[in-house]
Amino acid sequence: MHSGKSIYMEVDSIDWNGIWREQRRRHHEANQNSTDASFWDAKDAARRFYQTAQENSGERIEKTLRDLPLTGTSRVLDVGAGPGALALPIARQVDHVTAVEPSEGMRSVLEENIGAERIDNIDVVPKRWEDVSVADDLSPPYDIVFASYSLDVPDIRDAVRKLEEASSRYVYIYWFVGESSWDAMSRELWPLLHGSSYAPSPRCNVLYNVLYSMGIYPNIKTFPLRHINRFANLNEAFDHFAPKYSITTEEQKEVLRQCLERHVRSEGDTVIMPGHSTRVKIWWEKKNS
Repeated sequence: MHSGKSIYMEVDSIDWNGIWREQRRRHHEANQNSTDASFWDAKDAARRFYQTAQENSGERIEKTLRDLPLTGTSRVLDVGAGPGALALPIARQVDHVTAVEPSEGMRSVLEENIGAERIDNIDVVPKRWEDVSVADDLSPPYDIVFASYSLDVPDIRDAVRKLEEASSRYVYIYWFVGESSWDAMSRELWPLLHGSSYAPSPRCNVLYNVLYSMGIYPNIKTFPLRHINRFANLNEAFDHFAPKYSITTEEQKEVLRQCLERHVRSEGDTVIMPGHSTRVKIWWEKKNS
């Protein structure tokens, strides 16, 4: 029979960073190109992502803007800024934003949006977070550092260490809890399309335990998030999802079409794919800040 102390020591000795790395590896290898960053290198995909974010802004963007302690003098670092769904409205409220974004398509749309809205206080860093040098590539310190659903990195411990290094006060991470509607659909489709099980990405329980092992004891708040993907018709929906599911054969195309017919619904002269998930906001104020 284990004593309470020995159980605590066993749990405390678990390599949570290794668990994150292994779960992420299985997610990427088993799911082939479904979450490959190269998908977002296409400008059309990046533009659709931005349009979808705008349509769902009441559920995500406005909430995030309320969450962050922004002031007129704030310097903010947005890790994985995408096409600017958050970086652009934040820039209107603060002194400076640095946006880290590796995807060429996302970055191109971000820079288009910066020009179109005549925003002059955003610097764009074209690198993956794991390749960024805080000292050489950024302009620290930042009052607020945040990563909104963007820490798909092989070494989450190192990623968090750099978030802390860049911040003078606050760090915010937004991530996933449990199974989303996308995961449920993928779990249904993947065996039919590829003859293998779907492997989800690491969830917040692993992230929290990595933070705990680093001596970081964050605040945590979970919340539901509903969103939609809107398309002109079923063919456009198919063209959007096919690359995510690595569709190549006629048989696979038919499986995906039948799935979309079950899940999409008409709304006016468009079709929509409703989605839902549970998200988590994890944040902390640095020690001695």
